Amino acid sequence: VTLASVTSGVQPDTPGLTVDNLGAMVGRQTPLLALFVPLLLVYVVDGRRGLRQTWLPAVVCGFAFAIGQFVCANYISVPLADIVASLAGAAAVVLLLRFWQPSESPQLARPAGRGPDPDVDGSGGGVSAGASRGVGTLTSRPATDSRAEIAKAYAPYAVIVAIFSVSNLPAVKAALAMEPWTLKFAWPGLDVLTTAGGPQASATFSFGWLPAAGTLMILAGLITMALLKVGPGRALKIYGQTYYELRYAIVTVMAVLALAYVMNQSGQTGTLGNFLAQTGGFFAVLSPILGWIGVAVTGSDTSANALFGALQVQTAASAGLDPVLLAAANTSGGVLGKMISPQNLAIAASAVGMAGQEGVIFRKVIGYSLVMLVFMCALVALQATPVLDWMIPTP
Repeated sequence: VTLASVTSGVQPDTPGLTVDNLGAMVGRQTPLLALFVPLLLVYVVDGRRGLRQTWLPAVVCGFAFAIGQFVCANYISVPLADIVASLAGAAAVVLLLRFWQPSESPQLARPAGRGPDPDVDGSGGGVSAGASRGVGTLTSRPATDSRAEIAKAYAPYAVIVAIFSVSNLPAVKAALAMEPWTLKFAWPGLDVLTTAGGPQASATFSFGWLPAAGTLMILAGLITMALLKVGPGRALKIYGQTYYELRYAIVTVMAVLALAYVMNQSGQTGTLGNFLAQTGGFFAVLSPILGWIGVAVTGSDTSANALFGALQVQTAASAGLDPVLLAAANTSGGVLGKMISPQNLAIAASAVGMAGQEGVIFRKVIGYSLVMLVFMCALVALQATPVLDWMIPTP
């Protein structure tokens, strides 16, 4: 959404810079990486032994996630892509485990005093068996949840999927884009012209207060309150706590968006784009790196899109590349910078009791981030050539 907002009007002759088209393009890049992410996570957690034992569910999860992400981003709803993909991956693994089990059950206790297997990188030491428990004794299984409890756990996701699906029906989407649900007005005092002497399209502000993703999420929250029988007082308290936790992120995103609009309106983005266009077709390789750097520095794909989205489009137009491809590459490359962002590292370290050891985590993940970034750069470069240009969606 942010990417479509900051790139609108940068190139008026490019009609494909919409949420749906940009989301579809991202949905033709990131699913190829998603195929391998579960295998990578298994290796990080349990090394080669984990891959030997659980490669099948990891592959099934990767394929289900990738297919769900591609289908949803291209044919259903861009905001729902990751939610639907996650649910598809989880459902595929649950279904697989009804017919298949790993050769060694994780419920088996280790022999007393035994550490991790020597060929395992990153594995924990396991749970030692007590003197009264022999090798291979099953540990106690947790009580299973009832179907009603499982239904309640999935209810919020079902509500979100339903609301966003309805809002993306052609008739509903067209109605929500009109008044009074969406208000459009010229921003006071912003009388800026393009280099061609025409009015700036971004000088007209579109306030879609109802079709906005945030409004739809609030509506989903209200319905979920009723389904889970959460009282208004408790819901408001949680809502306030969430806003308090996100206070710095909200201010940061607002500031970055303001900076992006100033850069776009003042011509700074165009100047930088013309300079980078001197790299020619090679900029397709550099495009994901810009997004990667943006997220690594700011910690947010939203902020990176606000900073570099318009720059990508301007450079693409000057270098003779597809603006939709490079704008999407900014997002796809940014996804890979999440794992090395200082903000995200601090949150992860705090969550697992490793506060102050962000550097250790950074050294562990930087290699994986760079390998996937190289893959993404190669993919975008091929999509910019006749080899894979058929993957770029048409408006």
